Amino acid sequence: METSTRESGPSITMRPAGPDDEVFLSELFASTRPELSLIDLPEDQKQFLMAMQFNAQRQQYDASYPEAESAIILLHGQPIGRMLVDRNEREFTLIDIALSPEHRNAGIGTKLIRELLNEASAARKPVRLHVAKSNPAQRLYERLGFSLVADQSMYFEMIFEPIV
Repeated sequence: METSTRESGPSITMRPAGPDDEVFLSELFASTRPELSLIDLPEDQKQFLMAMQFNAQRQQYDASYPEAESAIILLHGQPIGRMLVDRNEREFTLIDIALSPEHRNAGIGTKLIRELLNEASAARKPVRLHVAKSNPAQRLYERLGFSLVADQSMYFEMIFEPIV
């Protein structure tokens, strides 16, 4: 399932995530949790805590979305991120999208999410996601047409409804 973005620009492709991506995915996860690096603990304990959080997230995603497709985002063939999407008969769920720090705010995530929204619109299905209240990506989701549907303590639930 290697796919390429349809818009011009950098050569962005995606391929299924596999066992060889574990180290990359763990490092990517850590890059999205800078608050954990600020905890006053010895480095080995921080690494242990980060690994526990990474594994807990994976277990939660696997349990909640057993059919989700996990893809590695590539720029010129090199891994720069991951996208996890569950497509079911009722809706699509954007479970997670993350880019390595040096590739954030460059339009890559926007392109990939727009492609997902186009795919969902063609299928006449909504796209749902949860975003941490502290995550600045919330503004991106609003610009792309998502609207707030629920306030769930630490997260907002948002939905994109296709125009039919």
